[in-house]
Amino acid sequence: MEPIDTDLEYTTSGSRELNFRSRFNWLYIIPTLGLIWLAYIIAAVVFQWPVSGIVDPLMVFMLVVFFAFVILLFWAMAPKENR
Repeated sequence: MEPIDTDLEYTTSGSRELNFRSRFNWLYIIPTLGLIWLAYIIAAVVFQWPVSGIVDPLMVFMLVVFFAFVILLFWAMAPKENR
């Protein structure tokens, strides 16, 4: 006997519809890092923490994040194969 069609689950094997703006969601990490830095500076002012030891490593980190932002921006705006 053949199985009844209602017992089988069919799945689509075709490509799913992609949201072209989904690549830009990775760029939300940049303002998040900025808000974390701003919260740290405000906390340093309120609680009188020394920030001189963190400034040099943070400037290097900010340069790396800037170049990562540029790379992510070019990646997010790259032409898609469906266009």
